[in-house]
Amino acid sequence: MYVDSHCHLDFPELSQRLEAVLERMRENRVDRALCVSVTLDDFPRVLALAESHPHLYASVGVHPDYPDTREPDVATLVRLAAHPKVIATGETGLDYYRTQGDPAECCGWQRERFRVHVRAARASGKPLIVHTRSASADTLAILREEGAEAVGGVMHCFTETWEVARGALDLGFHISLSGIVTFRNAEALRDVARKVPLDRLLIETDAPYLAPVPHRGRTNEPGFVRHVGEFLARLRGLDPETLAQATTANFNRCFRLPEVRHAAA
Repeated sequence: MYVDSHCHLDFPELSQRLEAVLERMRENRVDRALCVSVTLDDFPRVLALAESHPHLYASVGVHPDYPDTREPDVATLVRLAAHPKVIATGETGLDYYRTQGDPAECCGWQRERFRVHVRAARASGKPLIVHTRSASADTLAILREEGAEAVGGVMHCFTETWEVARGALDLGFHISLSGIVTFRNAEALRDVARKVPLDRLLIETDAPYLAPVPHRGRTNEPGFVRHVGEFLARLRGLDPETLAQATTANFNRCFRLPEVRHAAA
């Protein structure tokens, strides 16, 4: 069994053919998926998916790539996170990739939004889903300054160096790898993937983006997380079932969920 620790089933590429997407999850033994919020306005759609399907869960947060959207505050995030199907705070973090000018001068709003999410996560007890792109030093600094180790979480779709991974691990975070690790030009990331302790490793799709080999170039979906898991098993010299069981247990522990019990064959 596998878990997709990060996807966007509410996005139109997937929501318009949801039943087929869920069926492929079953076919590929993907037992659970976390549907991740990117704005407060879209959160009701994310929550509705989680409420309608026992194996889907939701997060609540505002992505740093959305500057012109309703700004969250701690009280709102804590209130929305109180729903039993909401298991995480985020996706949140910092993204300086498209910044025009010096991030120190023009991205203060991102850093303040990130701090709000960390404070809300600590208040609600719901772990963080952290996005970081071209901003790893500031990301780790804010996590430390705001005491994020008290709640932990996941560095999602990880593409940074081993030094950044180690900094996140030291704060109690998990490292989640996506289909990017299967790409031909991702050898540096594969070096990181070999080093992450097995009990801190997660897998994800970030669907509908970043489909893994052998589906690269297609619309990604949660069922394809199996290919990420099988690739990492080969990379680390593990049986695929061992990798699947470990990453599933890690997901359940990170997000405070009970294990899924399967009937005997």
